Amino acid sequence: MATTPGTPRLLRAMNDRAALDLLLSQGPLSRTTLGHLTGLSKPTASQLLARLEAANLVRASGTTAGRPGPNAQLYEINGGIAYVAGLDVTPARIRSAIADITGKVVGRYELPTPGRSAKGTVERVIKALDGAAGEAGLNRARLHRVAIGTPGGFDPTTGRLRYATHLPGWHAPHLLDELASAIEAPLEVDNDVNMAAVAERQIGHAQDSDNFVLLWGEEGIGAAIVVNGRLHRGATGGAGEVAFMPLPGTPLVRNVGRNNAGGFQELAGGEPVLNLARSHGLKARTPEAAIAAALHGQDAGDAVLNEFAHRLAVGLAAIVAVVDPELIVLAGGVITAGGERLRGLVQDELAGLAVPRPRLLMTAIHTDPVLSGALQSALSTTRDEVFDTASPPIP
Repeated sequence: MATTPGTPRLLRAMNDRAALDLLLSQGPLSRTTLGHLTGLSKPTASQLLARLEAANLVRASGTTAGRPGPNAQLYEINGGIAYVAGLDVTPARIRSAIADITGKVVGRYELPTPGRSAKGTVERVIKALDGAAGEAGLNRARLHRVAIGTPGGFDPTTGRLRYATHLPGWHAPHLLDELASAIEAPLEVDNDVNMAAVAERQIGHAQDSDNFVLLWGEEGIGAAIVVNGRLHRGATGGAGEVAFMPLPGTPLVRNVGRNNAGGFQELAGGEPVLNLARSHGLKARTPEAAIAAALHGQDAGDAVLNEFAHRLAVGLAAIVAVVDPELIVLAGGVITAGGERLRGLVQDELAGLAVPRPRLLMTAIHTDPVLSGALQSALSTTRDEVFDTASPPIP
């Protein structure tokens, strides 16, 4: 089989991208350190940095200090070369953030939306974006890409939101086109739990896992499934909508789409968890507070945690039997309120219910996981576009 030899242009482009990735993950770096990490000679590393600086991709950022000999010039990614926005949408609010290409968040905004009507969805999204852009001192036109996480999933065949009847205003047939037109930047919209899994994959526990499941537990139960390094969304965008999954110990729910409930939701969703805690005498106003109280509730708390762990393990056993992941990440406010104690109980219970024995970890992304995932998703695509196309032509 014939192969195409690497051309100088291709090799330089590969070296440039390798250097940019190192500056992202480890920078600022000196020419000498960058050359050592890439295996390039000092003259080649100097030429590389000159190219990247001419393309405005990197900039000088001070010098080394505290070492023998002359101070060395340090270089870093020029964060202002591109900006992205992420949004986390729930029925109660829209939370937005803007990051530069290094991932540094430069602006945030939260727009409360309790009791909103189905009208004005596009206007509310624009208001949330403009709020974050204003805090960052930017015009919305500077955004290179926007990513949005919402409950449910958009059917790729129709473009309409499914599995989220509780999100008014997001079910219009041409909403995605209207949003893209108003934002005037490339737009991606995905399930909120999928976005949380993107964050876990990029900056959390799943960075080295190509096959993992993220189980999300708040008011609703959901999951994100990553197979061979790619999110599995399914034919209608409904992969991971495990709240509708029939399970032992719950009544069989029919017309699940209309009722917006199912077996796993009835077993381990927010309201059932709150009812479980109250049945054992624990007083709490929210499911998250109920699990937190169970950690300090001695006998009653032990009973609540053991039962909640059992319910989670029953659902996970069904998922594991089909997907066989190497890792399960537990996420969402209600589940993470149980901490390592709950994780251990779920791990032990799952070991008796399933043949595969995946690792179980509590999420590493405790602050704004959906918003973080939206930013990471937008950043990944933007970096590929900017880093791979912004270098000047090489003769």
